[in-house]
Amino acid sequence: MNSPAKISCTQSSSSCNFSTTFQLLHLYSSFGLMAIGAGGLRSSSLAFGADQIDKRDNIRNAAMLERFFSWYYVSKTASALIAVTFIVYVQDKMGWMVGFGIPALLMSLSVLSFFLASPFYVKLNSDSSLLTGFTQVLVASYKNRRMRLSSQATPEMYHHKNGSMLPLPSEKLRFLNKACIITNPLQDLSPDGRATDPWSLCTVNQVEELKALIRVIPLWSAGIMMSVTISQNSFPVLQAASMDRHITPYFEIPAGSLSVFLVITITLWVILYDRVVLPLASKISGKPCRLNEKKRMGIGLFFSCMSMAAMAVAESVRRELAIEEGFSDDPQAVVSMSAMWLLPHYIFAGLGEAFNAIGQNEFYYSQLPKSMSSIATTLFGLGMSVASLVASFILSTVDNVTKKGGESWVSSNINKAHYDYYYWLLTGLCSANLMYFLFCSKAYGPCEGERSRGRVLDEGEG
Repeated sequence: MNSPAKISCTQSSSSCNFSTTFQLLHLYSSFGLMAIGAGGLRSSSLAFGADQIDKRDNIRNAAMLERFFSWYYVSKTASALIAVTFIVYVQDKMGWMVGFGIPALLMSLSVLSFFLASPFYVKLNSDSSLLTGFTQVLVASYKNRRMRLSSQATPEMYHHKNGSMLPLPSEKLRFLNKACIITNPLQDLSPDGRATDPWSLCTVNQVEELKALIRVIPLWSAGIMMSVTISQNSFPVLQAASMDRHITPYFEIPAGSLSVFLVITITLWVILYDRVVLPLASKISGKPCRLNEKKRMGIGLFFSCMSMAAMAVAESVRRELAIEEGFSDDPQAVVSMSAMWLLPHYIFAGLGEAFNAIGQNEFYYSQLPKSMSSIATTLFGLGMSVASLVASFILSTVDNVTKKGGESWVSSNINKAHYDYYYWLLTGLCSANLMYFLFCSKAYGPCEGERSRGRVLDEGEG
């Protein structure tokens, strides 16, 4: 391999080397391993932690699950805050080697502690692939589509998994029940009771797992819009950069650090909700009180709407002031308006995440069967991924449509653009999404296990 050529560095007078093929391969491999590791953690850690909680006492377990999901989300958010503040500061002041070395050391300690505690974990094994099982149910129900369903079904008519506690499939989405009906026991079943053709005959458990997933999809889709508002985090930075960010005459908050108020809001609310609101409500009512998952999701969507409305109001005032002060052609100018106008946005956004994100994770975990816990805890992350695509589509559509009439609403010149109109558009979409959520919530019916928890704070429909 030829020796690497040299180029001049832009920030020093010394010469810099091109990266070698081996160095680039090492870098890309590191990125790949990071992606694999992050995917494994995000898809399994939450479900694994929730599996450690005993589910026999419904009333006590509901409160424990709610507390677990709340503090899990707080710790995740707080760790991200530390990463983008302390770790970034170390990288900037002490170099990349130390900056990457600290996270590597922390991850090594994490792995060590995980394996040291391994003997004490509750470990659940899965003997089949859920995705394969879902496909088998769809294929089997299609093959048996001409089969007539009896109105007086008995457990003997259906194929059951060994040890299953489900005698009959539910009446919802009845067409899928055709996938688990035994038409000819001698042909359909092997001597050990298994299906001779899993693509023509499935178990009741497989059918009910697919039904559970289909039932939560509408409510899951309603959560995408909140993630769209979360993904707008770059625009508040542009606004903050053009506003007065001084707390004291000698201290100025960096534009990108205002999101710390969102993290503070999430943390403070979880502490107040867990340590003050619920105990006080339980003491006043004389019984355990809690908000169910659907109500918390709905409240979160409402606060998400409020965060966009607050941002629209702040941007409208900021833009008018920038024009009055003669900065319409200078997007880098700082107007005489405090960046604290953005605080309502971050507070409402923090409350929205605290209610909706935590409520979503708990909802999926509690409503889907235990065997689907890994899927349950990845649905929220999947929604955020879809939301990124939706947000990009909305932004590009707004840009293409509005620039035909002159300056785009999302122009790079923030003083000539109309980001306030863009925020009002998102507010309208959030409001419509909230109505959609309420419809889906009513159609879903009571959450699984609500009736067994006794009379709670939110008794009835979510």
